[in-house]
Amino acid sequence: MKHRKKRAVLSEIQILRKSFICCTLLLVCFAAFTFSSFRLLFRGLHPWRPPATTAIARVKPNISIIETVEFPDETVIFLKYPPSTPLFTKYDIYCIYLTPNSSQYQQYQLKQSPVSVENNELLGQQIIRCPLIKPLGLLTSLSVEPSGYILVIGPTRRWNSLAYEAMIDRDNTTIVFVKGFNLRGGKQSDPSKFKCVYGWDVKKHPRFMLQSDVVSVAQEVFRCNTPMSILNSPQRCQSIKVSVRMVGKEPLESIVSPKRRLQLNLPGQKQHQMCVCTMLRNQASFLKEWIMYHTKIGVQRWFIYDNNSLDDIEDVVKDGNINVTRHVWPWIKSQEAGFAHCALRARDVCEWVGFMDVDEFFHLPTGLSLLDILRNHSQSNSKVAELRVSCHNFGPSGLKHVPTQGVTMGYNCRMIAPERHKSIVKPEALNSTLINVVHHFHLKSEFRYANMDRNVMVINHYKYQVWEVFKEKFYRRVATYVSDWQQDRNVRSKDRAPGLGT
Repeated sequence: MKHRKKRAVLSEIQILRKSFICCTLLLVCFAAFTFSSFRLLFRGLHPWRPPATTAIARVKPNISIIETVEFPDETVIFLKYPPSTPLFTKYDIYCIYLTPNSSQYQQYQLKQSPVSVENNELLGQQIIRCPLIKPLGLLTSLSVEPSGYILVIGPTRRWNSLAYEAMIDRDNTTIVFVKGFNLRGGKQSDPSKFKCVYGWDVKKHPRFMLQSDVVSVAQEVFRCNTPMSILNSPQRCQSIKVSVRMVGKEPLESIVSPKRRLQLNLPGQKQHQMCVCTMLRNQASFLKEWIMYHTKIGVQRWFIYDNNSLDDIEDVVKDGNINVTRHVWPWIKSQEAGFAHCALRARDVCEWVGFMDVDEFFHLPTGLSLLDILRNHSQSNSKVAELRVSCHNFGPSGLKHVPTQGVTMGYNCRMIAPERHKSIVKPEALNSTLINVVHHFHLKSEFRYANMDRNVMVINHYKYQVWEVFKEKFYRRVATYVSDWQQDRNVRSKDRAPGLGT
């Protein structure tokens, strides 16, 4: 009996020993597998990149889509970057298109190369322009090569109803640039009909919004009182957006935060006496001549607002030792707003700013420089804050092809009578509404304008060049209140070509 009990105890000990050994082996295998997995993970293996017909991999890169804006002919995607992340080139990404009712990670319908990739170093963003695919309704995202990373789709906004730029001015008001209210050009509207709204999502979470009064409104520019909580906590409020609504209606969608980008009004002389703002599209081939010519007669600083060029303009801007700043401006039909935006930026460093196009050249018959002329006017009358310069239009001069000797030497047929004018203004003297009609701005009440003597300064406007240049220029006008030449509207306007368009 005792021997049977002893054998039973030994048998149980052996079973426990075997169980312990098995458990130990299982733990060792599990630990080895886990260590191996983590080792592979930290070696940085990338997921397999699927072809266009396979499912999309679930990935979370450091770069993210923060906004998507749909225009009539393309979709613009804004990417946010961590500071140390390398920037994409046009060859690193593809535009991909998904159906709205599908999951983010189901099959995508189409893959195309982007139209362009632009950098906004000031905001730490990249701007990706993708073709708009018809039928409309497909969602647009980006595929990163060669890994196949698919960026998570962000919210898609419509361009025709959007707050698209904003900044906090010196006086602590917020300036908001808005598309969608269709206000009259060149006129101030009633600010009491509008409210400014601040919040993380001005459309989805109305309970978590701050509201403020609109101080002034004209065209696409709204000036608002900024809430003290926004002014006192700039870092904490970086994700807060600003928009505008009509009283009794919902606010427009927004992609902008009210950041303080403008310097305080420092006393003393400005850094530059004469600057120029321009907005252009696909004018790189003419830009070098235009800049070199005006540099020789006195222009010291350039603000180039690039409205979706595709002709390597960045290479031209970087060439040489000229003080040129290129600002990517993807907003179509918004030249007046762009000029107002440029006036605010130039105000801190420029005493005078000219607003003109790349086909317009100052001509100084007396041989004086621009700086001499500006200095004479500043000394003779300190209340003159705008110089209006008459424009003389040039025709194609019998040419069929772009003149190899340049614009100023190639075209020599000029209309006798002047037409319209362009202005050189003191940005410090501009009316707070920032009203402009491209040709001139509205000034503060204590300042006035002066018409320049045509024997001292005129503008040679090479408006009607050879057909290949003309049709590109008039393909899509940048001015908000100027009709497309293919539309039968405002046919008697001086902004239209005789018998054709603008």
